[in-house]
Amino acid sequence: MKTFDLYLFKNLAISTAFIAVVLTLIIFLTQSLRFLEIVMNSGSSGNTFWILTCLALPRFFEVILPISLMTSTLFVYNKLTLDSELIAIRGMGKSPFDLGKSAMTLGVIMTILLWFTTMWGAPLSLAKMQQMRQDLKAEFSNFLFKESVFNHAGKGLTVYISEKQNDGELLGLMIHDTRDPAKLPSTVLAKRGMISSTHDGHQVIVFDGSRQEYNPASNTLQKLEFDRYTIDLPENKAVSKRWAEPDERTIGQLLNPDTRNARDLESIRDFNVEIHRRFTSPLLAFGFPLIALISLLLGSVDRRGQAKRIGIAIVTVILIQGLFLASYNLSRNSNIGLVLMYVLSFAPIVFGLFFLNSRSEKARQKIISFAENIIRQIGDKALKIMGRNAS
Repeated sequence: MKTFDLYLFKNLAISTAFIAVVLTLIIFLTQSLRFLEIVMNSGSSGNTFWILTCLALPRFFEVILPISLMTSTLFVYNKLTLDSELIAIRGMGKSPFDLGKSAMTLGVIMTILLWFTTMWGAPLSLAKMQQMRQDLKAEFSNFLFKESVFNHAGKGLTVYISEKQNDGELLGLMIHDTRDPAKLPSTVLAKRGMISSTHDGHQVIVFDGSRQEYNPASNTLQKLEFDRYTIDLPENKAVSKRWAEPDERTIGQLLNPDTRNARDLESIRDFNVEIHRRFTSPLLAFGFPLIALISLLLGSVDRRGQAKRIGIAIVTVILIQGLFLASYNLSRNSNIGLVLMYVLSFAPIVFGLFFLNSRSEKARQKIISFAENIIRQIGDKALKIMGRNAS
């Protein structure tokens, strides 16, 4: 039997990996469109585009992997049923729980992997992605300045560039600054310069030039020669120093917010909701395959196919996943959402283990009979109502 369990586990792992790769490629294509324009505008290399897109993928694994494992479980167990392999093993006296051990083992492994991903891996990759986007937007500012044109870099600031090098160096600069009404207008002339990005914004650093100011009151021209001079560009909110969102923080950062940061203190509930989500969401990787096992291992076996059962399992999983996302959004404003997150995560596990256990056969039959009686009564009442309306 160990040989069969290993054979089953191997098939489940291979098919899960294949489905996960296909879904990841689909997500990869959709995410890549978000970064294509900014990478092209910033003049970055193709490697930057691939790295940026790959960094966006880990946060989708908590959805991709549970669905992949559920789909793999449906495919493998249905195929074994059609080939009569599962029927032969059941004929040896093996219970549904024994037959589902391979899928459950893979579900446990997947849950542990997702816990590590959601707690540390995905937040780190998302934070790195956001930082790269910020840097690319900073580089994009460099491409806003065109050659031989008076470029308006902001209200009261005009920049003229004679030539731009491939490495980003600027040649022949003239910068006219009238932003501060309390100061005299100034004009900076420099042989060369470059645009630099800092945590506080962007700067134009110029070399080998002069700064000139004309004072109309005294009718004098003040001139200052310099080797190096820095001019702050108007702050761009899109690329300024940004506050890390809850999904960009590791579990340690969520548990220990910065008490000196007002926005951190205002977002304590968002941090707590994010912690609960990261604990409950990976549990779906164990619950979803249990739903597939219940659908295919319980009840009579039809070797011609079990399309109806498979359809019910798929609809159930989609419904649970959709309700989980809705409860997560609800939990930001209500504790009911938090309760629903835990119910939706643990319910498939509790019911799955209960129904697959051979000791629950009698209770399972009672529940099934009770459900069938309710459905029958509802159907009879509906027919009576329809008959009265017809008469």
